Amino acid sequence: MTVTAFSILLLSSAAQQLAPQPALPVAPATQQQTETEGAPIETQASAANDIVVTARRREESAQDVPIAISVLGGAELENTGTYNVTKLTQVQPSLTFFSTNPRNSAANIRGLGAPFGLTNDGIEQGVGIYVDQVYYSRIASATFDFLDVERIEVLRGPQGTLYGKNTTAGAINITTRQPTFEPEGRLELSVGNLSYVQAKASVSGPLVADKLAVRLAASATSRRGTIYNVTTGNYVNEQDNLGLRGQLLWRATDAIDVTLAADYNRQDPECCAQIYVRTGLTQRPLSRQFDALAAAFDYAPPSTDAFDRLTDLDSDLQAKQEIGGVSLRAEWDVGPGSLTSVTAYRWWDWQPSNDRDFIGLPITTVSANPSQQEQFTQEFRYASASGGNIDYVVGAFAFHQTIATQGAQEQGPAASRWLLNPSSCATDPACAANDPSVLDGLRSENDIDFSNTSAALFGQLTWRVTDRLRLQPGLRLNYDKKTGSYLATVTTGSGSTDLSSDQRGVLAPQSYDAEFSDWNISGDFTASYDFADDVLGYATYARSFKSGGINLSGLPLDGDNNPILSAGSVRPETVDHFELGLKTQLFARKATFNVAAFWTDIRDYQATVTNGQLGVLRGYLANADRVRIRGVESDLSVRPNDRVSFYVNAAYLDHEYVRFVDAPCPPELSGGAAATADNPASAPGTPGGFSPPNCDISGQWLPGISNWNFSGGGEVNAPTTLLGMSGEAYAGIDASYRSKFSSNPSRSAYTDIDGYGLVNLRVGFRSGREWNIFGWVRNAFDAEYYDVLATQSGNTGLVVGQPGDPRTYGLSVSRAF
Repeated sequence: MTVTAFSILLLSSAAQQLAPQPALPVAPATQQQTETEGAPIETQASAANDIVVTARRREESAQDVPIAISVLGGAELENTGTYNVTKLTQVQPSLTFFSTNPRNSAANIRGLGAPFGLTNDGIEQGVGIYVDQVYYSRIASATFDFLDVERIEVLRGPQGTLYGKNTTAGAINITTRQPTFEPEGRLELSVGNLSYVQAKASVSGPLVADKLAVRLAASATSRRGTIYNVTTGNYVNEQDNLGLRGQLLWRATDAIDVTLAADYNRQDPECCAQIYVRTGLTQRPLSRQFDALAAAFDYAPPSTDAFDRLTDLDSDLQAKQEIGGVSLRAEWDVGPGSLTSVTAYRWWDWQPSNDRDFIGLPITTVSANPSQQEQFTQEFRYASASGGNIDYVVGAFAFHQTIATQGAQEQGPAASRWLLNPSSCATDPACAANDPSVLDGLRSENDIDFSNTSAALFGQLTWRVTDRLRLQPGLRLNYDKKTGSYLATVTTGSGSTDLSSDQRGVLAPQSYDAEFSDWNISGDFTASYDFADDVLGYATYARSFKSGGINLSGLPLDGDNNPILSAGSVRPETVDHFELGLKTQLFARKATFNVAAFWTDIRDYQATVTNGQLGVLRGYLANADRVRIRGVESDLSVRPNDRVSFYVNAAYLDHEYVRFVDAPCPPELSGGAAATADNPASAPGTPGGFSPPNCDISGQWLPGISNWNFSGGGEVNAPTTLLGMSGEAYAGIDASYRSKFSSNPSRSAYTDIDGYGLVNLRVGFRSGREWNIFGWVRNAFDAEYYDVLATQSGNTGLVVGQPGDPRTYGLSVSRAF
């Protein structure tokens, strides 16, 4: 805080000596669109007015920005029920979000961002999340409910020359409503089935006229779980969220604004269950696969149809997290531009509990990785907007993060039969697999520390060569340093650290230190041309880097069950990105049509991979030699008159591992004896067969990416009165579709998720900006789909998943004053 406090004093002093330009006001059109209108067209893409955005760190029309960008305003978010990032994906086809619990979440844009699978703390995320210009380093932060949001900008493609933290895939830029000197307030209440209740409130106004203003906002969400646990009698995968935010604006002079903000978010649901979906044959002996193992315990899951939404998990479930922070933002209009300083501190406390065997047997009785994070960021940025031939943004960014994790995993009395390597039973009928005491009580306690420091200088220049042609080079100098340590102490049920080979094969003691440091220079170049007043074309090339990382989830083991230390770190990703785009407004700006085509090559792609070894609890990181993603996106919105509006968005993505020759094999090729020259690898799913040590998955799909993604919808309204109030009745629909995608890092026949479509409906009445009352149905046709599928460790053939939300319905009432 000291640096920014000093800079504010310096700015204030200098302001008394200079004659600064007046502060840039908030564009009235943006305020109207995001706060008073309910039609999605007004914020999905401008039809009658331009939407003002700050994607390039200065205010400008979204249609003038040569970046693939989507903008959603507060009214659209509320009307479509888009109250978190998960819901945002239903209206933004290029954005995907996967989450098995808040910590294990991944946000991707155009299929890139974070490796698909369980989170590894030692790497960066490729999609930057910013709230009021503050970078959120933990993707778990994105699981909070949107609170008092003015607009959300989704920027696609590398953004490292514009934003503080390097982002190779894109950025989600969230802007909340700011304190006002005119008193105002907002109230919203939603109720629905599954005991759903969500309440939101905000109030803003002056404390000292024209000098000091305050804004306070709060939200609370609760919903019964969607899955019934027959063991405990509880519904799990529930929602229990609380959010608070306060902002204090000091207008130090006509040219200097200083905003102090603080927020707190708490989530404490009984969550997150993954339940039985199906089984598939692996290379394990048939007697060691799920059906035979379950029969040995006289066990059957409560249902083999996941959409019965039943489970029998016998370990505690908890997904409690607390997130908070404070920031100080100083903005000074000086000369032809604006100087900004953003200082922030954020923290995250994660207190989980999981059932990692996914069924109601005492295999893994404890699985928890509590984690605490702190981060400090400082950004200085100057954005010029002279109106002449040259505009530019230059900035400096510093980031420091620490993470401490205390993991625990303990095996139960059923673990020996379920988990031990079948080779230990080859010649001994009384083998360890049939002795519960071998693994019962075997416990691993992990102590994991991580430190991450990053610093950067960045800038982007816009040169107006002519009235129509603009050239836009950008450059970034980045330094990263990461250090980490991993210590796993394993004890038997009697407390001994003297382990047998069987025990080490399940929970291996590990102790290692890893580090990474590197400098890199990246940049981009964009040429844009106004073919007509409302037709902008652009071409972009970007070379970007995603910092290298270190493995902090345990390392794979060698043949003697010792960790492979060479796997302790992964190399940086190198990204080459090419893009062509066209932005148009037609029919007197009643229609907006934008299209972008892109090609992205990545060398040393950072993948989270899984394997059959039980000692690697959470998957580990590896570099795939080369990955390619290419595609086309289009966005169409039309508002022919004040009564009708509609939009259609589409994205096609062609994606593959171009070269990944030593990837871990999918489950149908894992679990058997090691293949040799005399005993080559068996066909997939051959019980008792031979498994290759690794697999060449070159040419296969990347995980989590659909070839086709669509969203679309519209709204019609008609003037009417209700209870003496003049207004309009309206009806709206929002639909989305995504095609089949892989849910395993190495594509498996057992974990492909079929394509699915979702339809949301709403009918209501609104009176200006005062009242909005509407009923809604989400997933109106009760589509059955999975958010994610996964396999049980040890290659038993069990496939588990998280069913998506069923049909929900309810009523929302909001009042602004």
